[in-house]
Amino acid sequence: MRDVTRQGAMVQVFWYWVPVALYAGVVFYLSAQSHPEEQLPSFLIEDVSDKVLHAVEYGILALLCYRAFRWAAGPAVGRQAVVLAIVTASVYGVTDEAHQLFVPFRESSWQDWLADTIGAAIGALSWRFIRSE
Repeated sequence: MRDVTRQGAMVQVFWYWVPVALYAGVVFYLSAQSHPEEQLPSFLIEDVSDKVLHAVEYGILALLCYRAFRWAAGPAVGRQAVVLAIVTASVYGVTDEAHQLFVPFRESSWQDWLADTIGAAIGALSWRFIRSE
């Protein structure tokens, strides 16, 4: 019985937490680029505000964090999944802005972090209400 429980936990870790880690890695990779606009489609760079891109990026991160906290971290944590997802994505945004201080030709700003946090709140809350959990 214990092995079945352990296997279920491993499946949950893989299914819910690995996407969070992979997506956070993509965010880190893009932040490490001196010219990230070269990695994105041109219509995004020309037609969409930088702050909107930040909000969308961190909205997705918070959505993934919400899923993981809600379904793979236990019932006590799951009840606080929205708050934990927003805080986790926001803190990651702070570390991302600090990281950009060391990347040539990149800037760090509190406005970007604010856009990250607003996007995280929208992403986590939207997923929570869409899923009606």
